[in-house]
Amino acid sequence: MTANGWFQILFFFALVLVSAKPVGVYMARVFERERTLVDILFRPVERALYKLSGIDESYEMRWTEYAISMLLFSLVTLLLTYMIERLQQWLPLNPQHLANVSPDLALNTAVSFTTNTNWQSYVPEATMSYLTQMLTLAYHNFFSAAAGMALAIALIRGIARKETKTLGNFWVDTTRASLWILLPGCFIYALLLVSQGVVQNFRPYDQAKLIQPMTVTTTGADGKSVTQTITEQSIAQGPVASQEAIKMLGTNGGGFFNTNSAHPFENPTPLSNLLQMFSIFLIPAGLTVTLGHMTKKPAHGWAVFAAMATLFFVGVFVTYYAEAQPNPLLHTASMHIDQQVSATQSGGNMEGKEVRFGIANSALFATITTDASCGAVNAMHDSFMPLGGLVPLVNIMLGEVIFGGVGAGLYGMLIFVILAVFIAGLMVGRTPEYLGKKIESFDVKMAMLYILIFPLSILGFSAVSLMMPNLGISALGNGGPHGLSEILYAFTSATGNNGSAFAGISANTHWYNLSLGAAMLIGRFLMIVPMLAIAGNLAQKKLAPPSQGTFPVDTPLFTVLLIGTIIIVGALTFFPALSLGPILEHLLLNAGKVY
Repeated sequence: MTANGWFQILFFFALVLVSAKPVGVYMARVFERERTLVDILFRPVERALYKLSGIDESYEMRWTEYAISMLLFSLVTLLLTYMIERLQQWLPLNPQHLANVSPDLALNTAVSFTTNTNWQSYVPEATMSYLTQMLTLAYHNFFSAAAGMALAIALIRGIARKETKTLGNFWVDTTRASLWILLPGCFIYALLLVSQGVVQNFRPYDQAKLIQPMTVTTTGADGKSVTQTITEQSIAQGPVASQEAIKMLGTNGGGFFNTNSAHPFENPTPLSNLLQMFSIFLIPAGLTVTLGHMTKKPAHGWAVFAAMATLFFVGVFVTYYAEAQPNPLLHTASMHIDQQVSATQSGGNMEGKEVRFGIANSALFATITTDASCGAVNAMHDSFMPLGGLVPLVNIMLGEVIFGGVGAGLYGMLIFVILAVFIAGLMVGRTPEYLGKKIESFDVKMAMLYILIFPLSILGFSAVSLMMPNLGISALGNGGPHGLSEILYAFTSATGNNGSAFAGISANTHWYNLSLGAAMLIGRFLMIVPMLAIAGNLAQKKLAPPSQGTFPVDTPLFTVLLIGTIIIVGALTFFPALSLGPILEHLLLNAGKVY
């Protein structure tokens, strides 16, 4: 680790900290329907959309209606996405004449982008046409992010309101999230990316002559080796900057290219790399301020922010430290060959990383993208040291509440807030209260249902995959503990709606396309319903005046209790699996054993 590396990490966090308040206050004004400076631009468009679609913006929904609207909207858009993927061969904007996407892969992709997961079991530039990338995938990047923001705002309203049965209007909240926040943000952001060299065009792929022909040997399905000489390279391009902007700002993560933000056409410079990392945390950090503003308890919003920031710094420290260490096996081998090689290796683990970003920015990016439900990568997590790979995995297992995805991170964190307040109530022997609302058995039951669904999907699908050698294990690129980590990471990423991967696993199979698709649906929709039930129940309650026994939720003690609750729940649930995966791999690696 270097002083320069830590300066870059602290500079990034300073940008997030400075931006949180203005962004959070702006979002609160948008969703509380207060005047903003851009109303003159977007208000006429909003009214026109409501008139065309028959929406009454003054109408408010109960939590059940809010949930049904969200589910129906997601179902319809999922089916439309699937249909376009299956028909892309005959649709326009397909200069490479790419074939229709296979049924199981099309379903997996439609589910992935509908749920804000953006898991990609395919090579995007060789599978999806420009039309498919823009009309379905980028479209979902906007509306899955907008829906996540709407759901977080619905929960905040449930906390802030009293003696009411409504939480707002899903269609209005989603429209305002898109028009006032995501669209203008992405317009400016895309232009900044283009200025850095991110590609934005509709040209067919270029063909470049290789200076030196390359011989490649592959093994076919019949087991026979086929050798071919390659003299040309296809240089993929397309409308990248526009998709890149919403991919990061909406914490989606699905890249235009297979190597995602490690590709120079997606992320060419250190400045574009900083912009991408900053944009992942921008809205989630701002939503903590929105929480404080809408509940009239700004200190509580900052207490939640502090809990997220503390967990973020722990994660980035461990990842940076692990990746800054030499691989013990390479270090030992080099000692017997060349002392200069040993000194170079001691600089850290550069495998799977881009030289233009280095170890510090690769570790920081990996921590950020798995703290949030983004999943974009600028380095390959599969090539990280065992402890370096452990942190991204744990970040997702904690529920991606460390700032988290757009909207999803905040409402996931608020579930833990309810549990922390409940635990505090048990410790002092009185009914727990949260911002004047009594936390009762229904709220705790729904919170526990929310939390238990998550590990059930991850551990259940992982166990089934490990028990099926021909379906689950055969797709692995590695054996031993690292192979277990690959399967565990895949289902953790899918259920957590993250989308990143230990890419050593070949997930484009019938089993993984269908099982990962099911995990994505569970992680998104089965967890949203109990969250909205809590919001609806809280909104109906009366406010109780604070007393001497009320546990304050705006103090450092609350922040510590919240962090402890998150870590204990995660540790008790996932430690046995982690001990057999990355932890065991770390111990074996230092003992000189690999698989």
